[in-house]
Amino acid sequence: MPITAPPPSPADDPGHPRHPAEAAARADGLTALDRVVTGCRACPRLVEWREETARTKRRAYRDWDYWARPVPGFGPPDAPLVLVGLAPAAHGANRTGRIFTGDPSGDLLYATLHDLGLANRPHSVRHGDGLELYGVRITDPVRCAPPDNKPSTAERDTCRPWITRELQLMRPTVRTVVALGGFAWQALLPVVADAGWQVPRPQPVFGHAALVDLPARDGGPPLRLRGCYHVSPRNTNTGRLTTTMLRDLLRDAARSAGLDPR
Repeated sequence: MPITAPPPSPADDPGHPRHPAEAAARADGLTALDRVVTGCRACPRLVEWREETARTKRRAYRDWDYWARPVPGFGPPDAPLVLVGLAPAAHGANRTGRIFTGDPSGDLLYATLHDLGLANRPHSVRHGDGLELYGVRITDPVRCAPPDNKPSTAERDTCRPWITRELQLMRPTVRTVVALGGFAWQALLPVVADAGWQVPRPQPVFGHAALVDLPARDGGPPLRLRGCYHVSPRNTNTGRLTTTMLRDLLRDAARSAGLDPR
């Protein structure tokens, strides 16, 4: 009787809907996780959009070779402070290969981190440009650029295992997580629950400077979740989020994580 080869594992098939869940579970460290996430093709709409954007480009970036892949987190694997956004921008991180890089949101965020002594310089240009963060890691719940900056609920949920595994691997050191915007806050609640912390009922509500302490289910260190208005031009241009508000919130978050910002 001929021997039939077993079907390939979804962990080895980047286009399988269960690829993020199975591939993330296999990752034994953040380096491995960051490497495998960049090959994911589990959400057809997002794959088509990120690659079409890279083909057509924006006039100002016609000489760029776009990244056009999922964007991994950025920052040291033992960071006690994690900042969480929404998703890569089509001509920002989808172009540069680094989260919050290549658009006004990132310009403000990295300049503020540098001002607080949490980055070695105020400008983030592209993946591999020598920028370093000190005690801070930045990540997204959705790793591919979505059309209109609006991932679907299904896309968010398919992508969730990447950030869940990220926080699981960071549990020994992470103490504070800042959700940049309501989308990040809502996306994080099931993530932190899956990663080992207890989320209260009713669920905490997002707001700027919202704060909730989440005990660990295994008796380990708790996690402090803080809310911050997103650093988008829509918020900064209207004054809903000022540079001072952002600096003050990130300074407090860094201190609560055990860092010593300026």
